[in-house]
Amino acid sequence: MDLFEKVRNYTVVDEYKAKNVYPYFHCLESKQAPIVTMEGKRMIMLGSNNYLGLTANEQMMEAGIKAIEKYGTGCSGSRFLNGTLDLHLELEAELSKFLHKSICTFSTGFQSNLGIISAIVGRNDYIICDRENHASIYDGCRLSYGTMLRYHHNDMAELEKMLQKVPETAGCLIITDGVFSMSGDIAKLPEIVAVAKKYGARVMVDDAHALGVIGEGGRGTASYFGLEDDVDIYMGTFSKSLASLGGYMAASEEVISYVKHHSRPFIFSASITPSSTAVALASLRHLKEHPELPERLRAIATYAAKGMDDRGIRHGGNPEIPIIPIYTSTLEKTLLIGRTLFDRGVYVNPVLPPATPPEDCLLRTSYMATHSEAEIDEALDVIKNVLDELL
Repeated sequence: MDLFEKVRNYTVVDEYKAKNVYPYFHCLESKQAPIVTMEGKRMIMLGSNNYLGLTANEQMMEAGIKAIEKYGTGCSGSRFLNGTLDLHLELEAELSKFLHKSICTFSTGFQSNLGIISAIVGRNDYIICDRENHASIYDGCRLSYGTMLRYHHNDMAELEKMLQKVPETAGCLIITDGVFSMSGDIAKLPEIVAVAKKYGARVMVDDAHALGVIGEGGRGTASYFGLEDDVDIYMGTFSKSLASLGGYMAASEEVISYVKHHSRPFIFSASITPSSTAVALASLRHLKEHPELPERLRAIATYAAKGMDDRGIRHGGNPEIPIIPIYTSTLEKTLLIGRTLFDRGVYVNPVLPPATPPEDCLLRTSYMATHSEAEIDEALDVIKNVLDELL
């Protein structure tokens, strides 16, 4: 059999393009901001993870420019060898003070999960995952060669059943998103920590969508619940609230040292570029200087959720979280609604099977601290009209 037979048989993209409902790879022609230009059109952006709105901030852009002028465009090597800049160490030191743990940075958030999990979990160990965890967690589990068990989303009774299957001689790591990227749910971290202690398991929290969003000053999920000393590992990304690119691991110094010397994705990847490092550092400092930003973000999220309620738009999510899913039924309807919204100037992200059940597709909307109430109202009026027409 020809290896490329599956390639020739993959026709779904062409079929959706022929129907003018293909939802991916739209071309952005401006800064990531509440209002963008996309394919020549003014668009209200409700599909970005730029939660604090810092990607278009003049200070952040200037920090990136100055870093290129001083260090050049890249590091040309891994952190393990020639690719460690004083700027990397400065970022790690400031993030360590902010999160109250030692820090190791990775080149992307996705790579952080690959690098952490594959280094920590061995062939005879177990990983227990929430079924709605991010894809990078699942890929990290595959790289680890450990045994993976899964529990239904935020189902603590099933989590305990999974823990009971772990042999006493095996190590065990429970991994959960802190804020779930599609639903906007917050993990039941107090219950997870309690059951982990009961069975001698360790806990890792993916805070990609929680840093800058919840917790004291935007410190994330463990801070939100007052459990910073009870979570063994956090990871996060610089590509969302911190307006850059890269990721991090926060843990004890001994765990950090072990990962640095055993993680293939860390050892064999080029380090974060100077400009990305500088922007992440500048964004972190800006967040520390402006603790009102997460409060503003929560106010915008609450305003959007209430606006949906007032308009009769069926949605999910947590009122504190700037991720609000709108339920749109079948795949075909969701694609058509998404395309119609795009044509009318509102960008949202369709979420389709296998990420959802076939009859429960949704539109993921997300919000920035820099959105105005008027922009939210304009977008929600368009969404309401399109849903009334097409649902």
